[in-house]
Amino acid sequence: MELFNKSGVLISSLLVMVGALIACQAKEDAIPPSTVIEAAAMQLGTQGQGAAERRLREWADLGSPVAQRELALRYLSNPAKRNEARQLFERAAGAGDAQAVINLAGLYQSSALPNTNSSIAAGRTLKDVTNASYLPH
Repeated sequence: MELFNKSGVLISSLLVMVGALIACQAKEDAIPPSTVIEAAAMQLGTQGQGAAERRLREWADLGSPVAQRELALRYLSNPAKRNEARQLFERAAGAGDAQAVINLAGLYQSSALPNTNSSIAAGRTLKDVTNASYLPH
C-alpha cells in the first residue's frame, strides 16, 4: 500500500511539472508589455542586433502595434524597406497606436515613400487609420 502512495505522488508530481512546462511555453508566445518591446527596440541601436530585430518581427507578426511601430521606425533608415515601414505603420495605426499615425502622416508628408505618388491614396489611408480607437502605449 505504501508503494502505491509513493508512485501516486511521483506520477502526480510529474504531471504538475509537465503542466508547468506547457504553461511556460505558452507564455513565451505571448506579447510582452510595451515597455519590454521598446527596450528591445532600444537594443537595436545602430549596430543592428539580429536577435532583437527577429524578436521584434515575431511580436509584430503576433499583432503587437508597439512592435510594428518600433520595427517600422527601424526600417525607415533603409531606403529599400521604406515601403515595408509604411505597411507596418499602417497596421499599427489601424490597431490603435497613436504614435504610428503621427509617423505615418510624417512619412506621407515627406514623400519619402517609393511608389506613393497619389496623395488621394495617402489621405484615404490616414482617414481609415484615424477611425480606430487610440490607446496610450
